[in-house]
Amino acid sequence: MISLLKIRDAVALNGRTDARSLSHQFSTPLPMVEAMLKQLVTMGKLEEVDTSSCLSGGCKQCPETQKCAIKVYQLMVKN
Repeated sequence: MISLLKIRDAVALNGRTDARSLSHQFSTPLPMVEAMLKQLVTMGKLEEVDTSSCLSGGCKQCPETQKCAIKVYQLMVKN
């Protein structure tokens, strides 16, 4: 069974990642992964990253005027 700790560690190892990638990585239903990511954000362990621009540079199929609706997460940056 997947745990919050495993999700947090996977985000830390990847730097930035999205729920769909984590769902595939852990063979876990997407709604469960999304709920766990939301909980980690609430706990202050992760933060959602602004995805107003393409992170990978591989979005050539998308019209330039359309923004990606994918939520991307990273470890909480502490100041």
